[in-house]
Amino acid sequence: MEIKLFGLYEYNNIEIKDLSLAQYISLKPLIYPHSFAKHANKQFAKSKVNIVERLINKLLRGGTGEKLGGKLIRTHGKLQGKKTKAIKMVKEAFEEVQKRTKTNPIQVLVRALENSAPREDTTRVRFGGMSYQIAVDVSSQRRLDLALRNIVLASISAAFDKKLTLKDALVNEITLAASNDPASFSVKRKNEIERVARSAR
Repeated sequence: MEIKLFGLYEYNNIEIKDLSLAQYISLKPLIYPHSFAKHANKQFAKSKVNIVERLINKLLRGGTGEKLGGKLIRTHGKLQGKKTKAIKMVKEAFEEVQKRTKTNPIQVLVRALENSAPREDTTRVRFGGMSYQIAVDVSSQRRLDLALRNIVLASISAAFDKKLTLKDALVNEITLAASNDPASFSVKRKNEIERVARSAR
């Protein structure tokens, strides 16, 4: 019997165009994306966690706050520890993504991650008491981490103190990022990081 995500979406025929991300985007077939922290506290083991579960895990972030466009987002950790609730939300979001795009939502998520993953970043180095920003290549695993984080952060900030629900904000962000739309926060953030890196070369 073929294993499908939520019993609905096939893992077969998912195309990963960005070969550098291919080894880190895990498409291990799971019906229910919950590995019960099996890979916790093991170095680099998160690359073995199903990509949909990694998206769900990012939604569980606490309310530490992050400055976004001059405003501090505080979620107060409303989803912290509520993984079942987050899984249900992602399942509903995937149903909406499929309605909008008429495509397998796992494929749409993969495309969104590829379009949101920055290839270059800057780091600070010191030479003789002076600090400089220099451009550096970003490792594949960090590229995927940043893409996941920006997609979730965009969804949280879009739904924060607004009538838009987190599910709808997540659907909007994934579909916009998948089509490489500049209106997507994660794509905009990627372009901004790469532009700063180019100027620091």
